[in-house]
Amino acid sequence: MANYNEADLKMISSIEEKFGKKIDEWFKIVEKSKLEKHKQIVDYLKQDHGFTHGFANYIALKFRSADAGSVENQEDLITDQYSKGKEQLKPIYDKLQNEIQKFGKDVEIAPKKAYVSLRRKKQFAIIQPSTKERVDVGINLKAVEPTDRLEKSGSFNSMVSHRVRVTDAKQVDKELIGWLKSAYNES
Repeated sequence: MANYNEADLKMISSIEEKFGKKIDEWFKIVEKSKLEKHKQIVDYLKQDHGFTHGFANYIALKFRSADAGSVENQEDLITDQYSKGKEQLKPIYDKLQNEIQKFGKDVEIAPKKAYVSLRRKKQFAIIQPSTKERVDVGINLKAVEPTDRLEKSGSFNSMVSHRVRVTDAKQVDKELIGWLKSAYNES
């Protein structure tokens, strides 16, 4: 099992307090369910055990060792995301990261198995190579109306309010960076 940082310990304490079992007990319950996919585990914990999404998501990530804290080298998660036919999308990720790093020293980059979470005090965006042709940028801008480009996230990811589909690094422009900066400022 992964080493736990301070944020993990807070989350684990909250789970144990709210849901009455130790984290290892929840892992055993998930293991007995024989569910393997992240969404299946999250839905199971929410529907059968009354978890809220954030807590269920946390347990699913830790159970599947799919978060940054569960691997030795976080860069390996990013390398894996941009492999198997998605290598040509890495310049989009790199350009986004370069621009986002300019927001401030408090930007936290937290790679997961399928995407990278961008956090300040809370998550403000995600970067996910969704297909071999496209990177989806999920952004938390709850008070902003969708546009043709800044669409509602829909079923893409419930942890963000909007999504921008990016197929070329040239699309990482002032407009997209502006939305990301606004989300960062609100987080």
